[in-house]
Amino acid sequence: MHGLNEVDAAFAAMKKEGADAVVIQGSLSTKDVAELAIKHRLPAATVPRAFAEVGGLMSYGAAGPESFRRGATFVIKILQGSKPAELPVEQPTKFELVINVKTAPFFQGPMKTLHRA
Repeated sequence: MHGLNEVDAAFAAMKKEGADAVVIQGSLSTKDVAELAIKHRLPAATVPRAFAEVGGLMSYGAAGPESFRRGATFVIKILQGSKPAELPVEQPTKFELVINVKTAPFFQGPMKTLHRA
């Protein structure tokens, strides 16, 4: 995508083809994209928490602060002489589901996820 006009056209095409919702690539999760999702009445979700905070419907992903703290422990180990190739690979253990309750009313149809949350 090279601009908001292309994103707008993509949302229009998805709506025309009958999409019920859309998953947004993390790098596109901006306030402008959230507003386009509302304009086209397409519930949108992505990984970065910031998307839900700027108007997107929801985000789900690894908890940012926890991930950064875990990353810092790797930096410390490397600075203390550990070889990066010998450090174990870790998976996130804490995840966040963020639902923007102010945005939810803009979308038609059942919002079962909101009822479960």
